[in-house]
Amino acid sequence: MRRVSRIAVAGVATAAFAVSVSACGSSSTSSSSGDDKNLGLALAYDVGGKGDQSFNDAATAGLEKADKEFGYKSTAVEPQDGESDADKVQRLESLAKQGYNPVIGVGFAYAPAVKEAAAKYPKTTFGIVDDEQTKADNVADLVFSEEQASYLAGVAAAKATKSNVVGFVGGVDVPLIHKFEAGYKQGVEDTKKGVTVKSQYLTETAAEGGFSSPDKGESAAEGQIDAGADVVYAAAGLSGQGVIKAANANKVWAIGVDSDQYKQDALKTYKDSILTSAMKNVEGAVYTLAKSVEDGKPATGVVRGDLANGGVSLSNSNPVFAGNKEIQDAVKKAEEGIKSGTIKVKTS
Repeated sequence: MRRVSRIAVAGVATAAFAVSVSACGSSSTSSSSGDDKNLGLALAYDVGGKGDQSFNDAATAGLEKADKEFGYKSTAVEPQDGESDADKVQRLESLAKQGYNPVIGVGFAYAPAVKEAAAKYPKTTFGIVDDEQTKADNVADLVFSEEQASYLAGVAAAKATKSNVVGFVGGVDVPLIHKFEAGYKQGVEDTKKGVTVKSQYLTETAAEGGFSSPDKGESAAEGQIDAGADVVYAAAGLSGQGVIKAANANKVWAIGVDSDQYKQDALKTYKDSILTSAMKNVEGAVYTLAKSVEDGKPATGVVRGDLANGGVSLSNSNPVFAGNKEIQDAVKKAEEGIKSGTIKVKTS
């Protein structure tokens, strides 16, 4: 859950949507250097890092797809606690200097750093996920209509609840996560009158751990479940794992985010409690940006993924969810309404 720009986004919907660095970061994959050939793409992870089973791991999947297809030796760099924008700039510049292209900041926190690094390395294509304010000739802003997938999650929650109380847990109280909450609430309200939506944000800033603290997510979910919620949707990165754990312990439904969390190995103990996931195709966005560079036509500007082009969607992996005709019919109707424009989803 975070920010980006405009190419045709790929991955599952390819046609439609689509190191050794400075001391401020450590490489999570090996890289090679020493020749003029593009080494491949480089990811600078957002908070939570690799293994969040959500946002960062989706970006990693895009990197791995590009490596396999183009013979790259890409790299990914973990964030450090308490780092500054200057640290992020140094990381991105180091990656560009080594010959990685594109260089992608995974998360809106990288926006200022991407803008500065891109100005210094105009021949390198940069990407920023979940932010569309960079406005540079060599930057692709990879963004998504998260509110649309969240609306569908709200429809599913309204159909699944028996207590008529559902929950929303946001990682950090920022405009991006407000989009998830707004879409979810609207989906619930449009589907079933009288359902209460309880919302809670874990922290005011990302530095406080809102996207990287499963214990905070678990505690927030426990509070909502104690207050009657029997479906809880988390838009909280790594912290969402705690929400899913709490849902499983209390035999209620969780709704995952960003990736299809029902399929994540790290969450398989809890998967029977994951009703569905509101997904966004970060994998496809990362892969497609790399492909555009490989093809010699680097994408720049705003690249938006939405329901119409496959950039966002609702997962269908849980057999209980897939086999529930009432839920499936309601979700399909809502999806058609959003695509046709008869349903306008709020972003705040």
